[in-house]
Amino acid sequence: MSRPHPESDPLSLTRRPRRLRRNPSIRSLVSETQLSVDDLIYPMFVMEGENQRVEIASMPGCYRYTLDLLLKEVAELYTLGVKAIALFPVVSESKKDDNGTESYNPEGLAQQTVSAIKAQTPETIVITDVALDPFTTHGHDGVIDENGVILNDETVAILIKMAVSQAQAGCDMVAPSDMMDGRIGAIRKALDANGFTDVGILAYSAKYASAYYGPFRDALDSAPKFGDKKTYQMDPANAREALEEVALDIIEGADIVMVKPALAYLDIIHQVKANCNVPVAAYNVSGEYSLIKAAAQLGWIDEKKIIMETLLSIKRAGADLILTYFAKDVALILHHK
Repeated sequence: MSRPHPESDPLSLTRRPRRLRRNPSIRSLVSETQLSVDDLIYPMFVMEGENQRVEIASMPGCYRYTLDLLLKEVAELYTLGVKAIALFPVVSESKKDDNGTESYNPEGLAQQTVSAIKAQTPETIVITDVALDPFTTHGHDGVIDENGVILNDETVAILIKMAVSQAQAGCDMVAPSDMMDGRIGAIRKALDANGFTDVGILAYSAKYASAYYGPFRDALDSAPKFGDKKTYQMDPANAREALEEVALDIIEGADIVMVKPALAYLDIIHQVKANCNVPVAAYNVSGEYSLIKAAAQLGWIDEKKIIMETLLSIKRAGADLILTYFAKDVALILHHK
């Protein structure tokens, strides 16, 4: 039997994409997306007390640390190349009130922790959370009136005090996660007025009212005591609204904008990246973390490969930075690799 003419032979293609998949070296050479520890921010939980490390039941492998042990962990992270942390304080019930006034206590847990970290490991980038829910008795991110309505401007007035107190403690960036209108501009103005022009703002710009936050609220004991957060966090159905929120935050002075959560919102990350010129962060949130951990514990998945593929997908979608509870795991994986 005669061979087909080359022009009609489907096996004589001039373009064969498999040529660039032949071996690991070639695949690495033409890889379009790279993940490194420099892309990662590690969320950490600090609690009062001494010499305690308490695992979070719904987040296997994540812990609440007392300050002394958290400092050791921060030092180890830095040696592994994880140079940025996002700090979340676990506040005792006795220090909570309806307006979250402990949030701007200069001797508060968050402020003391920031100062201690910067004294020990000054090169570590410390990013502080600006929101009232860890400090309020009701678990919401703002001041409430007698009808349970979240008061926007009254809340922003407290967030300003909180951000300035964190800057005074030595943080590198503040990260307003509350989703109140106008808070980025108000915080930027207050920071500048107090001489903290170099303190950056990482804005939770497109933060959705998501069910993926459950384990995080376990970690901080900060679940709302009534209702939900849908009047201030975004509707998961909306994409155009995310672009509006991002644009407003940039106008008001955000240095970095964030999409939260990440995995169910890769399309939002992609759109935000395409429509702005500031760095884009994404938060690989607690529920996303716990899903992987649970499946791994059951032996259903290869945990290390799933971690790397998951974070690579977030980076590929357009995230410049990723907040992830897998940051230390990734650092160890890449170190051994």
